[in-house]
Amino acid sequence: GLALSEQIHYRIPEEMPKGSVVGNLAKDLGLGVHELPTRKLRVSSEKPHFTVSAESGELLVSSRVDREQICGKKAACALDFEAVAENPLNFYHVNVEIEDVNDHTPKFMQNAFELQISESTKPGTRFILGSAHDADIGTNSLQNYQLSPNDHFTLVNKEKLDGSKYPELILKTPLDREEQKSYRLTLTALDGGDPPLTSTAQIQILVTDANDNPPVFSQDIYRVGLRENLSPGTTVLRVMATDQDEGVNAEITFSFSEADQITQFDVDPSTGVITLLSTLDFEEVKDYSMVLEARDGGGMVAQCTVEVEVLDENDNVPEVIVQSLTDLVMEDTELGTYIALLKVRDKDSGDNGEVSCKLEGDVPFKILTSSRNTYKLVTDGDLDREQTPEYNVTITATDRGKLPLSSSTSITLHIGDVNDNAPVFLQASYAVHVAENNPPGASIAQVSAYDPDLGLNGLVSYAIVASDLEPRALSSYVSVSEQSGVVFAQRAFDHEQLRAFELTLQARDQGSPTLRANVSLRVLVDDRNDNAPKVLYPALGPDGSALFDTVPRAAQPGYLVTKVVAVDADSGHNAWLSYHVLQASEPGLFNLGLRTGEVRTARALGDKDVARQRLLVAVRDGGQPSLSATATLHLVFADSLQEALPDLSDHPAPPDPQAELQFYLVVALALISVLFLLAVILAITLHLRRSSSPSAWSCFQPGLCSKSGPAVLPNYSEGTLPYSYNLCVAQMGNTEFNFLKCSEQFNSGQDILCGDSSGALSPLCNASESTSHPVSFLET
Repeated sequence: GLALSEQIHYRIPEEMPKGSVVGNLAKDLGLGVHELPTRKLRVSSEKPHFTVSAESGELLVSSRVDREQICGKKAACALDFEAVAENPLNFYHVNVEIEDVNDHTPKFMQNAFELQISESTKPGTRFILGSAHDADIGTNSLQNYQLSPNDHFTLVNKEKLDGSKYPELILKTPLDREEQKSYRLTLTALDGGDPPLTSTAQIQILVTDANDNPPVFSQDIYRVGLRENLSPGTTVLRVMATDQDEGVNAEITFSFSEADQITQFDVDPSTGVITLLSTLDFEEVKDYSMVLEARDGGGMVAQCTVEVEVLDENDNVPEVIVQSLTDLVMEDTELGTYIALLKVRDKDSGDNGEVSCKLEGDVPFKILTSSRNTYKLVTDGDLDREQTPEYNVTITATDRGKLPLSSSTSITLHIGDVNDNAPVFLQASYAVHVAENNPPGASIAQVSAYDPDLGLNGLVSYAIVASDLEPRALSSYVSVSEQSGVVFAQRAFDHEQLRAFELTLQARDQGSPTLRANVSLRVLVDDRNDNAPKVLYPALGPDGSALFDTVPRAAQPGYLVTKVVAVDADSGHNAWLSYHVLQASEPGLFNLGLRTGEVRTARALGDKDVARQRLLVAVRDGGQPSLSATATLHLVFADSLQEALPDLSDHPAPPDPQAELQFYLVVALALISVLFLLAVILAITLHLRRSSSPSAWSCFQPGLCSKSGPAVLPNYSEGTLPYSYNLCVAQMGNTEFNFLKCSEQFNSGQDILCGDSSGALSPLCNASESTSHPVSFLET
């Protein structure tokens, strides 16, 4: 069966020759020599350093055993392996401890060292030297260092945390380069073996010159002034420094002590020339103070101060800042009213930063100084939004530099509206012609007023405020649109009733207070030919019978027989009447005045002329188309009324020479009677004029008739006649006398006939008319 015995321990020194006996393994395992062939004792190991002798059973060294190779710097070093025996199979643990042998000499990494020690090095200064290495351990390892004898240096052994040792060189006395420039020493490393092993290294000590003279600047403080507009690369100044040493100790390099903080300037390390790296700005930094170092080759440093003053240039344009601004300036703003607060700013200094402000152009504003660099914009004139609704105010700021800089700022001021403008009509007065018989509701005129104000202040409405019509009737005649000013006729106008009227129209705005304006509108009603002429004479009697006129048989050519009197209510050409004979009993016997309507004899009357004549007369006006009326004249040739009466029958007898003679006698008698009556009337008239009796004189007043109750025709003073005709009929027994009465007081040149209750007729003749006016009679 398998058996495992206790561990077998051996101790041997390293580096034993091959075949050396470590120990009798068979004996130590309790095996006899005679058992060795059958038990086949052997070593089982990955790297067999040992073997078992088949004859004697001894454990032998089979290969080199180097402790430093196997275990390195470990303090304990051992090899563990198993010994195997068969029949029966057994395993045995074997431990062989390897002891160190002083087989390694201490070794330096390099055989020679060189040190440079300044002559100014103080005694006691230590210098670490290169150490040696020994692969052995324990007492066989490196133990100490030794230095060859000398007067200036000594050696001290130092130990590290891991136990290794290193030498330090200590300066005992000051060195003097002038006495001895170099020293050669020997450093020896010893281990603790018996005998000890050693190795050496050479130390070459060079005494260097002491840098006992620092650099010296030519000035402690350098000052320079630079204009801020200098371009980068410009040389600022050059600093100078000297060193009394020689060689490296006299080689000076220049630098800024805080170079990372200085970005505006650069210094040449060799020459000490300071140049400008970037443009200076006086408004940001006004001066620079820099510490400059001069370092020699020995490391000694000297410092100086460089102060750079930045000189201001007029490189900043003044600016105007509007700090507060009124949104809307009313046009009735008083003078001196605050509008805006302005602030000016110039980053320059001195005169370059002194700024003055002014307004450009002719504007109703001005600038007042409030405080330093602060100004007020106030009103300085009357504002009128209707003329200038807004102002573009330009403020210019100028500094006082040698080359002045300026800038402008514009602000827009909106002018607010005030109701300061009354509506204004486009015309001083209006006149409009409207043809009569217009349709009701038609537009007859339009007035227009303009108000330059805004909004409600400029919103105009219209109204009729006065007229020469009756106030109650005004609304039935015209109206006006409140919004458009269109005047409408509310009814059809009649020229014959109303030829013209005048309105006062008012335009008012909606401001507060309300402003108004009035204008007159004269409406002229134009005539249309809508009235036919109306015959006043001859007229029919009350019973419808025709009147007649008598013509003396002795009448000469041109004798005024009668006059057709007609009127037309129209005016102008529409009332310009003309008279035409349409039919005559005996053509050529009478002439009719085209414009006067006077019937005159064209020739002397003959015995053969029929005593009773009939004329059909047409009266036409001048309208287009013209309107007309007709009148029939009955003329009787008789010298007296009695002579004319027999001829008044509607069915006259056949002409008879004797009857014609009698007719002439009657006409003559009637004419004499008429003349007599006219004389009586004239006498009465003169008597009444002297007595000034109103009642008696009233018959001759315009528009009055006889006391016997005559029928009065309408007054046609609106027509085209130069005076008014009133027809009066006076009753005398069974006979009526119709006559025309002039409404003018004896200045018309026409004959006036009046009657009283007695039936007497008195002619009043114009001085220009030598014959009496014929009298019209009507037989009842």
